[in-house]
Amino acid sequence: MTMFLVLSFIRWEDSNFIFHAVVGTACTVFFTAHVCIHWKWIKATTKSLFSGKLSKTLRWKYAVDMLLLIVWSIAIVTGFLAVGNFSFSIEAMAGFGRLHGITSRIGLLPLAIHVIQHIPQIKSYIGIRKKRER
Repeated sequence: MTMFLVLSFIRWEDSNFIFHAVVGTACTVFFTAHVCIHWKWIKATTKSLFSGKLSKTLRWKYAVDMLLLIVWSIAIVTGFLAVGNFSFSIEAMAGFGRLHGITSRIGLLPLAIHVIQHIPQIKSYIGIRKKRER
């Protein structure tokens, strides 16, 4: 997902629109899979949040995750809607392209925070362990 996201931010000329569309679609597939894989956590954490049982640390992670979900969902939907302007010159859909660009860029900040929050999990996935103190 990260690789496709990085590739999608490379500035493309109109002649390379297809590449951006393919990379963006692949990123969308991975984003959707990521949300589906973590759906049980989202539901359980939402329930805990509203019952007041969520720790301060987890509330912060949850807030960032929900912001990501909202911002990137808007970026994805507007990206697909912008195809009407880029491919078929439908002027009424030009605003979707601008909104897609804005939300994609705004989404980078919570994404960076999300990655920082999950550094311990990322390290465990790639086999990096904490050194034990003696």
